[in-house]
Amino acid sequence: MKFKDFPSAVIKENVDYTVKEITNVIKKYGPRESASDNCFAAQKHIKKEMDQFCDESHFEEYDIAPKAFLHFTKTISVAIVAAVIIGFVLALTGVVSAVVSHIIVAVTAFICLFVTVMEFLLYKQFLDVLYKKKKGHNLIAVRKPKGEVKKRIIVCGHIDAAYEWRHLYYAKGKYPLFGISVGGSAGCAVISIIIAVICVFASVRDMGDFGNFMLNYSYYFHFLTAFFLLTLYPYINFKLISPGANDNLTGTYAAACSLRMLDMAGVEFENTEVVAMINDGEEAGLRATKAYAKAHREEFTRGDVKTAVLCCDTLTDFDYMNVYLKDMTGTVKNDPEFSRLVLDSAKEAGVGNAKFSTVFFGSSDAAAFSQEGITSTCLAAMDPTPADYYHNRRDNYDRLVPSSIEAGFKIVIASILNFDEKG
Repeated sequence: MKFKDFPSAVIKENVDYTVKEITNVIKKYGPRESASDNCFAAQKHIKKEMDQFCDESHFEEYDIAPKAFLHFTKTISVAIVAAVIIGFVLALTGVVSAVVSHIIVAVTAFICLFVTVMEFLLYKQFLDVLYKKKKGHNLIAVRKPKGEVKKRIIVCGHIDAAYEWRHLYYAKGKYPLFGISVGGSAGCAVISIIIAVICVFASVRDMGDFGNFMLNYSYYFHFLTAFFLLTLYPYINFKLISPGANDNLTGTYAAACSLRMLDMAGVEFENTEVVAMINDGEEAGLRATKAYAKAHREEFTRGDVKTAVLCCDTLTDFDYMNVYLKDMTGTVKNDPEFSRLVLDSAKEAGVGNAKFSTVFFGSSDAAAFSQEGITSTCLAAMDPTPADYYHNRRDNYDRLVPSSIEAGFKIVIASILNFDEKG
């Protein structure tokens, strides 16, 4: 079947169904922290719904430390502020030299920046060993073809919601407060390290007035670094979970309704298996998709069934309907051919503004699959400013945009149909 022959009434009905279901999930199951009982209960609710239009469904369990991904923001804040104060007091009382106090700050800042890069830029499970583990779940629902399975397309959406990012809430999503705190913290930490290196050189060789100035006065810059790190400490509010209506119940239901729409339209493929994956650990650093991709890497990359994964995340801001070719702060490249298929499908579905883009800050689940060599890409529609509802209490069902959900659903269906035809 071509997309032009797919009944538009089915898509519209599923958009209405999605809006009602998202409202119901938020009201009935409450905050959905990664690997929480609420999250699992919501997944079981969706499983019960999907069992009506899929051939089989099951849960896959994995271990996760929900707070390990973002709790480093508090850890590095405390560590650097403490290093600045301790270094200053030790130098002031003559216990150590001024140069040693600089070294204390620099070493601490370097370690903290390394942790930040590992956790937030590269999404490594670097600190998980220090945190209590819980059981997370990936819900897998399968719609089988009539004949032998030769191709498989997985539509993925995460059901867990984010801890509130206070600065984004109070700044209403605009960059100034967000950028000043995060950018200032990182930038000042780097400069503190550079200053410390200069002071070490100035202590062993004559650098003239510049060297004397650095040795005598540059430590005060470390207090500026400490100030910015103090603003970072309250950044994550672990006591408040975003309702997650747009991010990412819209993507959750894009996955669930991909099977529902095919069933309602009576579409049966000859050799293409369609899978809906509802995971609960994206907001904890992609832990769910990392576990799933690792467990199925051999099957999805070396097996006889050609497999591709379409991750859907936040179908809200129509003007920013993008296919993300580069992911994980631009460090991971999603599959170019599959990304092109999804973008071409968007054009075919009448979403002409869709374009390739890069996740410049953060990551999507697609990156976790791509890192394991699994064909994957991400479809999302969110203002990268970022949006005023991003990761805060404003992301509720009253902020849903049905027209954007409909556009996303059209792209998903067109991509499935084209994947079946073209592979």
